[in-house]
Amino acid sequence: MAKPVAETVARHLVATGRLIDDDPAEALAHALAARRLASRISAVREAVGLAAYHAGEWQSAIAELRTYHRMSGLQSHLAVLADCERALGRPERAIDLFRGADQDKLDQAVAIELLIVAAGARGDLGQKDAAVAMLQVRELTADEPTPWAARLRYAYADALLAVGRRDEAREWFSRAADADSDGETDAAERLLELDGVLIEGDDEDEAALEDMVAGPGSPGAVAVHPDADLTGGGDQADDADSAPSSVDVDRNPVPQLDDLADDELTDEEARDLVSERDDVSDREDVAGHGTSEDVESDGPSRDVEGDGASDDVGRDEVSDGVDRRGPEAEGR
Repeated sequence: MAKPVAETVARHLVATGRLIDDDPAEALAHALAARRLASRISAVREAVGLAAYHAGEWQSAIAELRTYHRMSGLQSHLAVLADCERALGRPERAIDLFRGADQDKLDQAVAIELLIVAAGARGDLGQKDAAVAMLQVRELTADEPTPWAARLRYAYADALLAVGRRDEAREWFSRAADADSDGETDAAERLLELDGVLIEGDDEDEAALEDMVAGPGSPGAVAVHPDADLTGGGDQADDADSAPSSVDVDRNPVPQLDDLADDELTDEEARDLVSERDDVSDREDVAGHGTSEDVESDGPSRDVEGDGASDDVGRDEVSDGVDRRGPEAEGR
């Protein structure tokens, strides 16, 4: 890409990475603007897929992440794909993804997250005892600290509670709370709830807690680790000829587009960047690709990961859009 286009794409990716947890809709808008300028760059498709997942756009997330897997040759977001299938009311496909995955080639963190999602899918199907059995893996009782320990123990505790094994569930919620130094789960609160202790808080805090553990597809339901650095501190800035794409995190932890423009761009560049986000249709040819690839135009949604779900996904685009929440999903 030409240097000005590369710099613009890099800035949109930085904005996506900075906003994805706090303002997923705005993050998705930036990712889509980057895709329209550089739809053939795998890191851009990854950014769109992850932003769509956080924004609850399940069908777009599936299509974009499948495209990313085809372009990159990686299978690093199978758990997110499986969670999207659950969100669309298709737990069988989530289980197929788990069954079809080559466990030997998966990063262990991805494999654990995929296991957690598959166990939740079993719960969605009413196979609660099977969900408990699936989660009884050696990583569950490992003594060494691991990034996934809290989430795995929490999922197991929730599965135990779903089959009425309350005492065992309490023990595993306690173990999850001990391992959860980053507050990824509400294990401590669940433990107090089992002990009959009610914690009163304002409505806003309760709503935030509900969102955190609401179920498949909720922000944080799957621990997402992008392969590309979307925060401006790594290869993205280098690939854009060291474009000044990062912002002062301490001064503005959730940078908006105008802030990025004021701090890093000239007035003319800032107007161009705002124009790209709000009306990108006039700039589809900037990257030299003609028209940009639509997310559904990558061809039939084949079983490119070998997940066994190809018989069910034989259409030119993924078109379901069903949100789902439930008590079985709280272990997610």
